[in-house]
Amino acid sequence: MSGLAVVVPVYQEAAGIEPTLLALAAQHDADFDAWFVDNGSTDGSADVVRAFADSRGLTRWRVIDEPQKGTGAAADTGMRAAIAAGATLLARTDADCLPREDWTASVRRALTPRDAGGLGLRLVGGELVARRDEGTGWITRAVLRGAVHLAEAFGRIRPGNRGDGYLGPYLMAAGCNVGITAELYLAAGGFPRTAIEDLHEDRALVNAVRRLTRDYARRSDVVVYGSSRRVRAWGLRRTLLWYKDHAYRPEVVDIR
Repeated sequence: MSGLAVVVPVYQEAAGIEPTLLALAAQHDADFDAWFVDNGSTDGSADVVRAFADSRGLTRWRVIDEPQKGTGAAADTGMRAAIAAGATLLARTDADCLPREDWTASVRRALTPRDAGGLGLRLVGGELVARRDEGTGWITRAVLRGAVHLAEAFGRIRPGNRGDGYLGPYLMAAGCNVGITAELYLAAGGFPRTAIEDLHEDRALVNAVRRLTRDYARRSDVVVYGSSRRVRAWGLRRTLLWYKDHAYRPEVVDIR
């Protein structure tokens, strides 16, 4: 079994997950195990993933279930299942995202120790770029990309992200584009098993990591193209408020 595992939380994605599956199947570094965590879908999402894997002979792709609703719970279940199966390096993306074809290779390089030719990081946060296949204009895509960098800059001065217990500066590592070593994941307590409405689980994990090590960084070569469907549903301003501590709270969060 490869040391690298990719974890993908899945909820009600039957109609739209194929591009994500194609992107993962097209990775230059195909030496990884994939864990798709079905988070209580009722639309046959798990069957779509299984059928795709079977049609391509992807025997190292697995579908497991997590009935507790929440991206944090689903991601944590997948991470811990991968670790139990022997994974030493973990990467997470989401079911509406398109990892660039060198994504797994870049995550592996970032998390591999320096004496083995890697960068020696224990956690890496990648670059998040808006997908181009969803009809979102280039101006909105550019604003979204700029907002990610602005959010990280704000996070560095945010009182909740500062304190004597932190060993290094704040890092924005979006849950849909993050890599971490298995030993650090366990030491940090993993993703909080929460619903997306309650807590940004990626921020909580990063802050737990910052209390343990300085060996983390954001890398521009670790690229995932993320969905902008919330922008189309809510508008740009409300979407940005949602990511700012859920300052905007719509009735329906799971946009499909």
